[in-house]
Amino acid sequence: MTDIRNRQWILNARPAGKLTGEEFRWNETAIPQPSDGQVLLRTLWLSIDPAQRIWMARDSYKPAVPLGDVMHSFSVGQVVKSCHPDFKPGDVVRGDFSWQDYVVTDGKGFGGMHKVPPGTPPNLSLSLFGLNGLTSYFGMIETGRVKSGETVVVSGAAGATGSVAGQIARIKGCRVIGTAGGREKCDWLVNQARFDAAIDYKSEDIGARLSQLCSNGIDVFFDNVGGIVLNEVLARINLNARIVLCGSISKSDASEPGPANYSNLVAKRARMEGFTGLDYPSRFPEALEALGGWQRDGSLVHKEDVAVGLENAPKALLRLFAGENFGKQLVKVADAAN
Repeated sequence: MTDIRNRQWILNARPAGKLTGEEFRWNETAIPQPSDGQVLLRTLWLSIDPAQRIWMARDSYKPAVPLGDVMHSFSVGQVVKSCHPDFKPGDVVRGDFSWQDYVVTDGKGFGGMHKVPPGTPPNLSLSLFGLNGLTSYFGMIETGRVKSGETVVVSGAAGATGSVAGQIARIKGCRVIGTAGGREKCDWLVNQARFDAAIDYKSEDIGARLSQLCSNGIDVFFDNVGGIVLNEVLARINLNARIVLCGSISKSDASEPGPANYSNLVAKRARMEGFTGLDYPSRFPEALEALGGWQRDGSLVHKEDVAVGLENAPKALLRLFAGENFGKQLVKVADAAN
């Protein structure tokens, strides 16, 4: 360990409307030292997720980040010093840590601290084999209960979760349509992720295209966006449709309307349900085994968007809400020591 200072991003203000980056303050302080039952981690990778804006603003499935605290993030780190019997220097672990070079933790926080299996790239443990993969799997398999022959629509389909969710539906025999921003993303969905079709919400009429592509209605909608896309899908759902609420990134600044067509849930006896990828801890091995198998046999592809340097963490978060990321947004902070 050659660093003499610990660089950090502090949450300085709650978000009001669109994120600007001014919510964060750069800070440098002494590198902390672990006590009994703790480890000192060197941060290697940060996961950048839409849910982080919620953590900045209010309590949700985890408490809000306190003002003046280091910004929270699912992360991968390497143990530098250990006063914990279950971890030794050199171990690579993932957990809910923070936007800083060095972290002291006892591993008892939200979701716990887990060793990254040998041979697993640390970045994949934050994406395909992390919360995004688990969310995609349980959202489609458990909440969506997809069945072969159904028509499935995924919003935010070129993102980390949507792209995997749509591929799972395709693997299960469904016809899959995704929405994404820009021709490059839409082409990737069709040509690489093998969706049946993609709608460019930036240049196409979403409602008209859904009517064209889903002439027999929509059975399952995996929603990462909310707003206009959700409303247009609700107008076209089939009897006993399932609306899987994963996220609502369009509502981050309250500028998009809510779903006026929600009453169609009654007429179609449909179900709209929210969930998180952490709802099924006893079944994580099942999900990871399936995801790994699909990746190895080429059924499932994965794309990442990597920013380099801790200093770029706020910019990476802003990219999500501007629709600029293509695949899983990550920040690489450091390489693991040999």
